[in-house]
Amino acid sequence: MTCLSADTKGQIGGRLSTQEHHRKVIIIGSGPAGYTAAIYTARANLHPLLFAGEQPGGQLTITTDVDNYPGFSHGILGPELMENMRLQAERFDTKVVYKMVTKVDLSQRPFVVTVGNEVYTADALIVSSGASAKLLGLQSEQHLMGYGVSACATCDGFFFRDREVAVVGGGDTAVEEATFLTKFCSKVTLIHRRDKLRASKIMQDRAFANPKVSYLWDSAVEEVIGDREQGVTGLKIRNLKTNEITDFSCQGLFVAIGHQPNTSLFKGQLELTESEYIVTKPGSTYTSVEGVFAAGDVQDFTYRQAVTAAGTGCMAAIDAERWLETQHLTS
Repeated sequence: MTCLSADTKGQIGGRLSTQEHHRKVIIIGSGPAGYTAAIYTARANLHPLLFAGEQPGGQLTITTDVDNYPGFSHGILGPELMENMRLQAERFDTKVVYKMVTKVDLSQRPFVVTVGNEVYTADALIVSSGASAKLLGLQSEQHLMGYGVSACATCDGFFFRDREVAVVGGGDTAVEEATFLTKFCSKVTLIHRRDKLRASKIMQDRAFANPKVSYLWDSAVEEVIGDREQGVTGLKIRNLKTNEITDFSCQGLFVAIGHQPNTSLFKGQLELTESEYIVTKPGSTYTSVEGVFAAGDVQDFTYRQAVTAAGTGCMAAIDAERWLETQHLTS
């Protein structure tokens, strides 16, 4: 992945002319959904403006090997995949701005998008701001993310074939990830802060019936042991009842304590689920506000894969283009 200097980012994302402050389409968020939406809207001559945010490329920029994205027979690094998508979007005349959107006003059209002290307007808006995996907040966890620490068993489970791994969490996500990992791993240990799981009964029954799944109750991970060359070699575990710290041997750690969709900008303006994901109309990317579309993990709490995010990015672009045509705003 090519790293951009602060000066280069300023040249790319800083000095838009007055005319450029209005666009037919503004895309909030990068990643597979945002960049795919940009490619499609740009190829439709809609000249999109994309705000990439603080983490351009989304969660894949902290992923090492990506082996489940179609078209790469030998896999590809997450940052490299995102860099390729960005370059492809820019080739078709997408303007990528490396700034955070700080406020939106969806009560009027054109929609108003505020970025610091700058104000932009858009006839159509595509939200692809993603969701962030909730993590433990450990320095060692951050250091080894992508090097034995993961927040997605579906994405990375294959790399842990015949190894012993741990999963942190006690809800449906953690139990589902632990069960999925038994397809590859020799042993999976669920580490939970309480003495019983919070997952649904059917999920618990499946896990308890699986001989590869074991449990560490009333426990929390204090530190992840390992380095980027060897990967994870173990954990330091604190028993929350006795306060005793013990060493636990494993070759991988999956953090499954939930995701937080990045929707704070849209509260009170778009319909959200109880978990704060954007609600889209079935079979489309239309949101509760006409002219606003949502794609990727910001509205997908089921699959959360790069390929499904890219697919909904394509859908959002086509939905936006067709909607703009009905409003006679494409020319």
